[in-house]
Amino acid sequence: MDALISQSVQLSTWVDLEKMARTPSSSLRFTQRCRGQQRLPKRLQPKRAAAWYRPVSLKISCSSENYPASVLESGSLPASFDQAVILKNKADEIEPYLDGRCIFLVGMMGSGKTTVGRILSEVLGYSFFDSDKLIEQGVGGTAVAEIFKLYGESFFRDNETEVLRKLSSMHRLVVSTGGGAVVRPINWRYMNKGISVWLDVPLEALARRITAVGTDSRPLLHNESGDAYTKTFRRLSTLWEERSEAYTKAITTVSLENIAAKLGDEDVCDITPTAIAIEALVQIESFVKK
Repeated sequence: MDALISQSVQLSTWVDLEKMARTPSSSLRFTQRCRGQQRLPKRLQPKRAAAWYRPVSLKISCSSENYPASVLESGSLPASFDQAVILKNKADEIEPYLDGRCIFLVGMMGSGKTTVGRILSEVLGYSFFDSDKLIEQGVGGTAVAEIFKLYGESFFRDNETEVLRKLSSMHRLVVSTGGGAVVRPINWRYMNKGISVWLDVPLEALARRITAVGTDSRPLLHNESGDAYTKTFRRLSTLWEERSEAYTKAITTVSLENIAAKLGDEDVCDITPTAIAIEALVQIESFVKK
């Protein structure tokens, strides 16, 4: 077992980067190397399932020239505006400035990195990768929670670093990273070869999202006692204390509280993934156009 744990997943060298860049939501292959009760205040109690989990349409209206790309920035986005059109306009505006640089999304578990990442990759014509899924593929399809159980967190983190190292040498990718990818300084060296974007979501909202879909796939949440929401919130609070400073190393930040203030939403869980993607592009634009 020790011999197995000491091995790291390696990305295959055959990957056709040109083909991958032309095919959004591609899939990378790996060389396989192993197989194998406290009550909270009412305001923190679980609410309805968030809008976050509703399907998102990216169909673009044929009248896109009538919609300014910077509406979200001004905080004057009417409900009737087609967010997908605004998103497309903003993507078209900043894509030339990206110069093929990868986008790495960081944030706590449940912050929406995968959902927002897929939207960004589609609208930019980039390929999308989820670093956790790549690690799972490299360990014979073993789920992250099972990898933690069989081989330990250190093994997982070693492979995570290797995945980020390989991806950082590529172009035109949007990468959703694991919540703990930020704790290793070397990972920042790889991610900041591109543009790192921190999705900053309040802990209460994270706990509600995660509780709504279940915690089975979240290995770091399995050792807490109490009801699902309480133990999720408690564990997230601990992880936040450990990681909050690391998240601030991201090149840009997308604050859901700020988006809610712009849109006049009282609940950040009512913000659509498309609106978050728009704000991500706005923040990326402020960096690439410096």
